[in-house]
Order: sequence, then C-alpha cells, then structure tokens
Amino acid sequence: MRLLLMRHGQTHANVAGELDTAHPGLDLTDLGRAQAAAAAKAIADEHLDAIYVSSRVRTHQTAAPTAEERGLEPVQLDGLEEIAAGAFEMRSDHDAVAGYIGSVATWLEGDLDHRMPGGETGHEFLARYDAAVRTIVETGHGAALVVSHGAALRTWVSTRMAPHPDAPPATQPLHNTALIVLEGDHDSGWEMVSWQGHAVGGELLEDPTAEDPTGDLDPDDDGEIG
Repeated sequence: MRLLLMRHGQTHANVAGELDTAHPGLDLTDLGRAQAAAAAKAIADEHLDAIYVSSRVRTHQTAAPTAEERGLEPVQLDGLEEIAAGAFEMRSDHDAVAGYIGSVATWLEGDLDHRMPGGETGHEFLARYDAAVRTIVETGHGAALVVSHGAALRTWVSTRMAPHPDAPPATQPLHNTALIVLEGDHDSGWEMVSWQGHAVGGELLEDPTAEDPTGDLDPDDDGEIG
C-alpha cells in the first residue's frame, strides 16, 4: 500500500520548546492551522482511502482540512502517538531536551533496550507503532494518510524503511507538516517514494523563530531546533 506519513502542524508547545507528548496535548497555533490548510492543497492529487490520526488533538486539527475536502472521517488509532517524554514531560530546559533527544538517538544507534526516563524503551515504542501501522495495512486500503509526530515518525521510518540513497539521516529535522511517502507492507518491507522534510505547503509556512525539541534529534546541536 501507499502510506503518506505527515507530521502535525505547529503547536503552542513547539513555539515554547516544550516536550508535549501526553494526552491531549496543546492546540495548533494560527500558523499550524495555516500549515494544515496548505498541506491539504499540497496533497490534493494524492489518492486517499483513509486518514488516521493519533489521540493527540494536534493531529486531529492537522488532518481536518484534508478530511473535509475528501469527505473522509479521520480514524483515531492508538499507537501513533509521539514518543512519550516520561520524566521530561512539558519541560523545555536544556537537560530535559538533551535527555529526550539523547534517548531517541540511542535507539537510532541500535540500543532499543534503553528506556526514556519515566517512559518507554525503543522496543516498546516500535511494538506499538508497528501494531498501529499493521492495523492500517490490514484494512486493505490502497493509500492512507497518517498524521503523527516528528520523533515518532523518524524513529519508525528509519528502522523500518529499506535503505534509500536519497533518504536524509534520521537526525535531520522533520518540520511541521513535513511528509514522507512509503510503499509496501510489513512483510515485503517499506520503500521510500519521497521525503520532504519541510512543510508540504511551502517553506513560507515555516517559523524559524520557534523552538521544537522533537524537531531535532542531535543533542549536541545548540542551533535551531525545529
């Protein structure tokens, strides 16, 4: 099947640089809503049989313009949520951000036994995300849009997608309403069709002044987080 994996639009937590992973999560900003509307137009030529979202409100709000234009009802699917911040939840200080992205980086280096302080291990994250994607595949859809979360998408894709010469490193930021398109399934594997790390509606829908702890997986990078 064809799987369109989109990150949600900008949230108030992204702007504040807060690690917002718990339910229900903060709303989209005005820019985030504009990103969602632009994303719906950007993927207008893509066939979609269904739209899936996590339980976090920001994914529902991001999917809404596409759902309205397609006449589709987004399906909330447990397992598509962001990597739980655990002890770092809603913190924005350097130690918390470094601890969060450092834990994810440890998974990407192959240590899936490592546990996010107060949260899940890499094995636990991948198991619940795999289960969610398998549910989508088993519906028999030809194509589906999944609106999910930055760190979760990059971690799952980097560990489940076949190597591709045009794929960026997993540490490269996946900006709000960025889009990764894959084809395949769990049995045959997933192949990359395209990877757009910036907003699919255009780079004018980026906010370079906003911090975003889940947008950059390099704990040693003190530059823009987004």
